[in-house]
Amino acid sequence: MLLAAAILSPAMPARAQGIIALPDQTSTIRLSNRDINHVVCEGGEIEDVKFSAEKAIAVEKAGADAWIKFLVKETEDLGQTTRSYVTAPSEFFIACNGAIYPLYAEPADIPAQTVTLAPGSIQRAKANSDLLGPLVEEDRAVSITLAMLQDRVPASFAEVAPRLGRIVLEGLPTAILTERRRVAIEGAGLSASEYLVAANSDTTLDERTFLDRSLGANVFAVSLDRLTLKHGETARLIVIRRGEAQ
Repeated sequence: MLLAAAILSPAMPARAQGIIALPDQTSTIRLSNRDINHVVCEGGEIEDVKFSAEKAIAVEKAGADAWIKFLVKETEDLGQTTRSYVTAPSEFFIACNGAIYPLYAEPADIPAQTVTLAPGSIQRAKANSDLLGPLVEEDRAVSITLAMLQDRVPASFAEVAPRLGRIVLEGLPTAILTERRRVAIEGAGLSASEYLVAANSDTTLDERTFLDRSLGANVFAVSLDRLTLKHGETARLIVIRRGEAQ
């Protein structure tokens, strides 16, 4: 009886599927019992992976990545080779970004899986504090605005479902607003939204018009990427509020 040793490699099959796991709560997941599964620590490094050494499992880690392979048991009888694949569940405890991610993994005959270890609220709050804490409020607003306009929103900003429907402000009847994106910035006590402002006639915009309670009770900063619109054109508006959820 032989255990077929697998060589763990960063190269992953193109058909790998995605799974999100959160810290400090057990995630029940299915992993391939044939191919190499990939684990990614989002925004940090994997410090350790603990699992039962008695089981037929091989694990390697490097930086933000780890690879998990359930080893295949081969038996030979009269020149015939039979392969047996692991079916018994295993537990993994992965340390990433100072948090523990418990995974209850059920091996299955499926393609290789990619498991992303996403930051929890504590990790997001710390990352946001490190990012924005040294800045005064005005500079925080500038940093958040640029991140959203450049579509480079930090992973520590939590995506929140945007408001549905169209908004028409009393002071701007010639334009319709649609919320495209909303984020909560835990640890900084802020939230932000991006709106698309569509003009139904030639319009000159004034940022002060958007200091409106329809866009939040505690708006303290607004920015537009353009101030003049012709009929059918669209501007991007960033609104920043005090408070993480509104």
